[in-house]
Amino acid sequence: MTHRIPRRARALAAVVGGAALAAGVAAVPASAATPTVSCTSAKAGLAAKLRTDITAALANRKGTVAVGLYDRSTKTTCTLRSTTHYDSASTVKVTVLATLLWDAKKHNRYLTTTEQSLAKAMITKSDNDATSKLWKQLGLTKIKGFLAAAGMTQTTPGANNYWGLTQIDVHDEQKLLALVTAKNTVLSDNARAYILKLMGQVISSQRWGTPYGVPSGVSVHVKNGWLQRSTHGWRVHSLGTFSGGGHDYQMTVLTQDNSTMQYGINTIQAVAKVVHKDLAAS
Repeated sequence: MTHRIPRRARALAAVVGGAALAAGVAAVPASAATPTVSCTSAKAGLAAKLRTDITAALANRKGTVAVGLYDRSTKTTCTLRSTTHYDSASTVKVTVLATLLWDAKKHNRYLTTTEQSLAKAMITKSDNDATSKLWKQLGLTKIKGFLAAAGMTQTTPGANNYWGLTQIDVHDEQKLLALVTAKNTVLSDNARAYILKLMGQVISSQRWGTPYGVPSGVSVHVKNGWLQRSTHGWRVHSLGTFSGGGHDYQMTVLTQDNSTMQYGINTIQAVAKVVHKDLAAS
């Protein structure tokens, strides 16, 4: 496939170009110590294996990469740059859908036919126009309300309807994926099932990233994002949840400073490949 940035995203990039964004997106000084992968696990030897393999996967990769992993089955957690902020690009679409469902639950109503159509296009095809309609319908008050309810305190919605410039980090995206994949008081079971259903129906050309190297028989739910700007090059991100083979895990990989979109994809897939391999062997 040809990975082309959507026209709206190109326009967005042109509009906001090199403008300085909220604090937290500045480049880390070259003199700063390079963050290291940190892993813990209830499974003997797994944390050390993952730490070694993720570090090796990123050893020769350029760019700024953040990683989050949590496997409920083995109580395994891995993090790298978990609080570094990135422009969300289209990964924010999962948050938009979660907000829509959270708000509908508060008002004891089902989604309308139009909302369902927009939600499906937004998640399965990463449709930007559908996202803009839902973002405007919800408004910042409801979006911030959901973020507060979800405990996603480090996420800042993009201003002036620039939802793709929402500031996200691995810590909050992992919180979101945890809400989507396990019973909680923020999202109803039906809402969680609906989000996972749509993330499981993402078109084939957009199923790159965290699903790479997933073992057969494991269910995959994914949402990716990509955006090129004049500073920090390409942002390329992937959110994924996986269940089966004795595991139940969520993975977030956020990247920027990529020379091309494909370079970012390759970096994410290098991480995903070793994570799936190590968990499958545990």
